[in-house]
Amino acid sequence: MTHTHVAGSIHADVGAARAPGWLSVPSDVNALLPGLWSAGVDKDEHGELRVAGIGVQQIAAEVGTPAYVVDEADLRARARRFATAFAGWDVYYAGKSFLCTAVARWVAEEGLGIDVCTGGELAVVRRAGVDLDRVGLHGNNKSEEELRQGLAAGISHIVVDSFDEIARLSRLSRELGVRPQVMVRVTTGVEAHTHEYIATAHEDQKFGFSIAGGAASDALEACFADPNIDLIGIHSHIGSQIFDPDGFEVAARRTLRLHADFAKEHGVELAELDLGGGFGIAYTSADTPSTPEDLARALRDIISAECSALGVGVPQLAVEPGRAISGPSAFALYRVGTVKRVLLDGGASRLYVAVDGGMSDNIRTALYAAEYSATLASRRSDAPPALARVVGKHCEGGDILVRDEFLPSDIAPGDLIAVPASGAYSRSMASNYNHVPRPPVIAVKDGQIRTLLRRETLDDLLALDVG
Repeated sequence: MTHTHVAGSIHADVGAARAPGWLSVPSDVNALLPGLWSAGVDKDEHGELRVAGIGVQQIAAEVGTPAYVVDEADLRARARRFATAFAGWDVYYAGKSFLCTAVARWVAEEGLGIDVCTGGELAVVRRAGVDLDRVGLHGNNKSEEELRQGLAAGISHIVVDSFDEIARLSRLSRELGVRPQVMVRVTTGVEAHTHEYIATAHEDQKFGFSIAGGAASDALEACFADPNIDLIGIHSHIGSQIFDPDGFEVAARRTLRLHADFAKEHGVELAELDLGGGFGIAYTSADTPSTPEDLARALRDIISAECSALGVGVPQLAVEPGRAISGPSAFALYRVGTVKRVLLDGGASRLYVAVDGGMSDNIRTALYAAEYSATLASRRSDAPPALARVVGKHCEGGDILVRDEFLPSDIAPGDLIAVPASGAYSRSMASNYNHVPRPPVIAVKDGQIRTLLRRETLDDLLALDVG
């Protein structure tokens, strides 16, 4: 949902002082909404949130707040479920959603490859010991050094995104004496039903070669003719947080038409087709994501029908789930610092609940009006629900974590709040705004807490300041 107002999204809809249409007053403000949490999360009889048998009070005592809390068994199960649902396909975990050494190992152990977008992400998967035959390199502006690193490491394939990159890759391949497998990223012209900033297949944006404009065909020709490049296929990605499968159908049809035209022209059917990722997850009660099984069934039917109609064989297929694996597997844990009741128009009011994190550990709400949910995590409350807004500690009016939620009206300083579906793009996009150290990422499994990324300290920040 995008909130438009001349003074910024924070001011939109305030005058009506009403919750959005999808948010209803809960019959039990302590209850967890099904579908938003990992499989290992529940609440005990006292209302304390637990994950894999450990309560958030213990987590807060041991590692502090804010913190990202990952349910390891749940993340592994989601990776495994995609591998099973898309059996026979190549399934690459989109590392940009969240990547660290442990998670790279987990998804590889569960049968997935990994796609990376930068030299930094490549360094993580190499440190994790992931087989580079199962790693692809993406990115719209890969530096010469990043391409060199990928080529030297023997990465399985590189997705090219510009004519400049094709020329650069050809020169480096010749210099290093290698012949990389290459896919061409195409722009299908599909208007995915998502926020403008995370829709990536419409024409007016930075990614890919346009099919409609002819650049995609030219890029395929350039790669096919280059003796230093082994052209293996076409890559398409329509965006992120996508629920409507119609977008994938249109993108697949246009991409396969390009595939068929190339085969007709050259007498060669390219071996691979990557449909990308962007599969949506539930952040609120309004979200209804598809299961991996439903996605696999729908995409198989689409590809089979289109290939049959075009008279071409079905290529080796690939998908790239990221958010759908990492997102629901983690929640963010915060401690309440202040509570303000703010009067709104018409005599209504809203609770502003300020926590010890904010836009530095989750920029998505401020960046593109992402919606989240929250729950009181440290105790049960018998107080009636109140419309609340969970905000951070930063010096920005738009420092909002959860724009609209019903929380107990007696919420107070010292309480713990948990925000579900925080595993994707929260830590990945975190910053040190206001010189706030980034929170730790911890994993919980079988009643044990393990640190994946430690909490940054002020000493860490000052170590970069050379004076």
